[in-house]
Amino acid sequence: MACSIVQFCYFQDLQAARDFLFPELREETPSGALRRDPTGKSTNWEDDGWGAWEETDPQEPEEEGNTCKTQRTSWLQDCVLSLSPTNDLMVIAREQKAVFLVPKWKCSDKGKEEMQFAVGWSGSLNVEEGERVTSALCIPLASQKRSSTGRPDWTCIVVGFTSGYVRFYTENGVLLLAQLLNEDTVLQLKCRTYEIPRHPGVTEQNEELSILYPAAIVTIDGFSLFQSLRACRNQVAKAAASGNENIQPPPLAYKKWGLQDIDTIIDHASIGIMTLSPFDQMKTASNIGGFNAAIKNSPPAMSQYITVGSNPFTGFFYALEGSTQPLLSHVALAVASKLTSALFNAASGWLGWKSKHEEEAVQKQKPKMEPATPLAVRFGLPDSRRHGESISLSPCNTLAAVTDDFGRVILLDVTRGIAIRMWKGYRDAQIGWIQIVEDLHERVPEKVDFSPFGNTQGPSRVAQFLVIYAPRRGILEVWSTQQGPRVGAFNVGKHCRLLYPGYKIMGLNNVTSQSWQPQTYQICLVDPISASVKTVNVPFHLALSDKKSERAKDMHLVKKLAALLKVKSPDPDMMETEIKELILDIKYPATKKQALESILGSERLPFSCLKNITETLMDTLKNQELESVDEGLFQFCANKQKLLHLYESVSQLNSLDFHSDTPFSDNDLAVLLRLDEKELHKLQTLLDKYKQETTRTCVRFSDDKDGVLPVKTFLEYLEYEKDVLNIKKISEAEYVALGSFFFWKCLHGESSTGDMCHTLESAGLSPQQLLSLLLSVWLSKEKDILDKPQSVCCLHTMLSLLSKMKVAIDDTWDSQSVSPWWQQMRVACVQSENNGAALLSAHVGHSVAAQISNNIIEKKFSQTALGADAEALTDSWEALSLDTEYWKLLLKQLEDCLLLQTLLHTKGSPQTSKVSLLQAEPLPRLSVKKLLEGGKGGIADSVAKWVFKQDFSPELLKLANKGDVENPDELKEGINKCLLDMSEEEADLGAIPELLHLAYEQFPCSLELDVLHAHCCWEYVVQWNKDPEEARYFVRSIEHLKHILNAHVQNGIALMMWNTFLAKRFSSATYLMDKVGKSPKDRLCRRDVGMSDTAMTSFLGSCLDLLQTLLEADVSRDEMQVPVLDTEDAWLSVEGPISIVELALEQKHIHYPLVEHHSILCSILYAVMRFSLKTVKPLALFDSKGKNAFFKDLTSIQLLPSGEMDPNFISIRQQFLLKVVSAAVQAQHSVTKDRESSEEAALTPFGKDLDWPGLAVDLSHHLQVNEDAVRRHYVGELYNYGVDHLAEEAILQVHDKEVLASQLLVLTGQRLAHALLHTQTKEGMELLARLPPTLCTWLKAMNPQDLQNTEVPIATTAKLVNKVMELLPENHGQYSLALHLIEAVEAIRLPSL
Repeated sequence: MACSIVQFCYFQDLQAARDFLFPELREETPSGALRRDPTGKSTNWEDDGWGAWEETDPQEPEEEGNTCKTQRTSWLQDCVLSLSPTNDLMVIAREQKAVFLVPKWKCSDKGKEEMQFAVGWSGSLNVEEGERVTSALCIPLASQKRSSTGRPDWTCIVVGFTSGYVRFYTENGVLLLAQLLNEDTVLQLKCRTYEIPRHPGVTEQNEELSILYPAAIVTIDGFSLFQSLRACRNQVAKAAASGNENIQPPPLAYKKWGLQDIDTIIDHASIGIMTLSPFDQMKTASNIGGFNAAIKNSPPAMSQYITVGSNPFTGFFYALEGSTQPLLSHVALAVASKLTSALFNAASGWLGWKSKHEEEAVQKQKPKMEPATPLAVRFGLPDSRRHGESISLSPCNTLAAVTDDFGRVILLDVTRGIAIRMWKGYRDAQIGWIQIVEDLHERVPEKVDFSPFGNTQGPSRVAQFLVIYAPRRGILEVWSTQQGPRVGAFNVGKHCRLLYPGYKIMGLNNVTSQSWQPQTYQICLVDPISASVKTVNVPFHLALSDKKSERAKDMHLVKKLAALLKVKSPDPDMMETEIKELILDIKYPATKKQALESILGSERLPFSCLKNITETLMDTLKNQELESVDEGLFQFCANKQKLLHLYESVSQLNSLDFHSDTPFSDNDLAVLLRLDEKELHKLQTLLDKYKQETTRTCVRFSDDKDGVLPVKTFLEYLEYEKDVLNIKKISEAEYVALGSFFFWKCLHGESSTGDMCHTLESAGLSPQQLLSLLLSVWLSKEKDILDKPQSVCCLHTMLSLLSKMKVAIDDTWDSQSVSPWWQQMRVACVQSENNGAALLSAHVGHSVAAQISNNIIEKKFSQTALGADAEALTDSWEALSLDTEYWKLLLKQLEDCLLLQTLLHTKGSPQTSKVSLLQAEPLPRLSVKKLLEGGKGGIADSVAKWVFKQDFSPELLKLANKGDVENPDELKEGINKCLLDMSEEEADLGAIPELLHLAYEQFPCSLELDVLHAHCCWEYVVQWNKDPEEARYFVRSIEHLKHILNAHVQNGIALMMWNTFLAKRFSSATYLMDKVGKSPKDRLCRRDVGMSDTAMTSFLGSCLDLLQTLLEADVSRDEMQVPVLDTEDAWLSVEGPISIVELALEQKHIHYPLVEHHSILCSILYAVMRFSLKTVKPLALFDSKGKNAFFKDLTSIQLLPSGEMDPNFISIRQQFLLKVVSAAVQAQHSVTKDRESSEEAALTPFGKDLDWPGLAVDLSHHLQVNEDAVRRHYVGELYNYGVDHLAEEAILQVHDKEVLASQLLVLTGQRLAHALLHTQTKEGMELLARLPPTLCTWLKAMNPQDLQNTEVPIATTAKLVNKVMELLPENHGQYSLALHLIEAVEAIRLPSL
């Protein structure tokens, strides 16, 4: 065991703390330079970002850039840093700012739990203008509760400032109290906590907090400080609760010493109370008072202080106890009058965030300064050129290490006041101490010890090590004191900080400290590059000299042994001999145990070698005297020897050539499992289908070796504890590997089952452990088992043998109670996801249980009945018991689960079309446990996920449910019709319809068609919500919704979909379109609604379908009864979340007019997006009542518009509807943009487009717009685009034919004007000259450019003129004009004929 450095904590985001404390570094940092990995890897700070800072910064030739670069890595050197010894708080401060970091347990990327420091509070600490933080301490305070676990109650942060103030804070940054004990800069804060004296000769030290000023030292009594801090914290809590509590805490007791005869002081150490020996007392008295000095009878107690600085370089001060009375300080609370209101600001940081004039008023009331008691330096180490920089006191108060500006580290003897050792070459060094207590159990028994117990070794020894961190060299060294060698050195980087608190928990005494064993860290190294906190582990034996250290020799042998184990020797015998010699030479039992563990853990040594070495060591221990043998080592060797013997026995049984020649038929299997021929055939058919589907996805590598386990691994899996063989906590795969080593050959009939069970039982493995191992192997090797039916017979034999072992089945078990043995097996089958193997094992278990139960009943019956009656009991008879009922229930559940798993594994032909990532995700495997915990809707939910993955149409689910087994041809014919709309890749469904039909029969309640459609609908909409770009998911969800027959379920599902997924997006889309006044562009849609413009168009169309379905369901639900949701008998015990259908039935009734109101808005939005309409603000079509009713709960009663609408609104609405009609006709019948329209039609993601003219007429009814005006406009648009045959049909729906005729007359004139005036032919000019002047003038006034289709034949126009004549009454003003038009059209037609 050598010296080691261990990481015990990480920083979650140290860069955030750096950016807060050094804003200039954050501003100068290039964008992404610190947060982005240049290699493109993860940006997790644990792995990269910290170490790569220097690499990512651009190389700048200027000195300024290099300085900034250095500062970015060495910024921690410029901060005040303090870590609580219990590691529950860290403070990093600079200037006026501070960051408090608290540890939290979090999972790393590797899945391992680790502790990480996270920012708990950050803010500014300064109260007076211009003051800065100079020193900080984190002092954990002990809990006063008797039930305390040893952790501190809370941690107080003590901060010293340049203004002389010392302030005390809670972990949340709340100021508890502030003290101004000297009007000068606080140079250093140090703390001393209670330690139990190691022996009676050591003076018991009191707790204290010492504050160093440039010319004074103030020591605050620890007990007084502890009580004051608790009182202040209680007052803070009470003030936060009630707001008016004001309890004055006890005053602080402190001493103030004015240090004299010294130039400058940089650091100090408070040694504590010391008592001189009589000789030292006389020597000191002679030096001070001469040879005539009087000497007191009892040596006086003195407090010793050591300072470092200049002139003298090191000063020793002694203050006589009782020479001055402690001063009492008025505890300056954090302004009690404003404490209550200030407390509520604690979460946001600094307590004193008040107005400036309040703060100034408080600061003016400075407390009275007590004068310091003069204290002259007794002596020192004079060195005028040397300036001390820091001093660190050892844990036992006997040594101190001092650093200076010459790069030296000097070791001082505190008692004698002399330098005893010096290290050079450590400029800017940081120092700390580690105290190690010897473990008595590891001490080697000495030969001279004749104690009858051999264990009286005296008290534990203590060793002290000095830790020196040299930042300029980036090395951390550990030295044994006083004159010992260097025992460890580590390369740690040049920018770390070494933290040595030198204290533990405050508030303990000689009673409480004995029961507390808190985990404290003596020394810590903070590394900002790797963002970690490390500690140093030093074994005690490194402090021993080489002559006396048997441990050092043992460690040398262990290293030699490790090197030998790494070498691949050509001669195993020679290597075995060397290893034996090495392990026998080791003296320490703990080291010998460690050596044996490394030997047994070696992969290079063969089994025979391991066995011989263990036997040799065991024989050596047996031959030694009983008193000198370590019991732990002896037991360890004995246990390992037993394990090796077991390994050898099992390996020999597996290597024997054992084959059972017994033929195995289906009839034998039926008898074995107690099944009739029909049940066995059903089971085999089910397993064949399952095997056929599961083998498609199963992958097996050829080099997999079952039943083989290296001895190293075997020893790692098992352990002996009090002569009982236990299996360690290992992973599932390791558990299966161990079970395969024991049982795999037996299950294949290649090893003797009886011998194996006897061997394992005699080794100490319990039947319950063996059963667990056997089932883990059986359930995990499903593919091999299904391929070899004979393994069922082997499992039956094995299970029978295990059940007959002692303690397997309790003798007191009766038929009316559940046997724990069989319950263990049933639990394993229930939890297994390999349903085929689980079903087979359940059949075997049921058979063996029935056989054993029958034997027990038979024994009882044979004792009371005649022999003839006893013979009447046959194997076909089964005793009724509670276990039997549980077995039957489990078999039914496993059969159902197997069928369901087979269905979910089934796939159609591979899809060549684009499959989304959501559909590509594999489905989780099922188990009976998952189905029982999935709630009533768990089964339907599983099938719905499968339907989504395969993307089957709702019609297929419906047809498979209707399918009749007696007439499968009709089923196939119906499915083929259903598949006409599907692509060729999806058309080949294979066994899917048949399996679906079987699933419907197996789960008549759970997979009832409405339930399945409801779950499919919900699954599709959930997946759409994950990726709204996949509009087809939402469309498919609405299809499933429409296939739900029961209106109650349909209403509830639709309402839940609207509230959960649609309402928020719908309102966002509405406000966006109303804001831009047209169909928004893609960028805006993605920003506000979270989807593209095409996806939003589809979304609005599907919303319209959903609202229409909701309206229809509300009408139909009054005529239907609420469905009764049943569950299959085998699944009555399901527990878990409430099903979707149950939630749907709990939904309230909708408010029909409100849904209709939303449906109108949705139609308007859909039209705007579908036809890219401009200058349309959807909400402008509604009055204030209509706007206020939008986006409210659809089940609430809202005030909706009623009565006559404002004509202005009606006019705007009519214009909008006419726009929609024009856009719809243009999209459908445009000739000039024929190619574009066909592409647009192909891209429409809604399948069949809506009947927009019909929809416009329906909307006109709801919007109080004249319906006839919309119909007339539709007719006019159709004629405008030259679709006269459709226009003639549409005319039949127009009521006001006269107005329509006038509109069509203009359109006829435009066509004739184009034919006569714009073609400029000779015949046309001649014909124009023959026309009446009034007609010519009228035609010239027409504008043919308004026509969308000018290529209409003249014959078609003639029909239009005749139609106008029919519609116009004879007394109409334009009737004569229409007559002239007929003549003109006839004249044009004749030349063409």
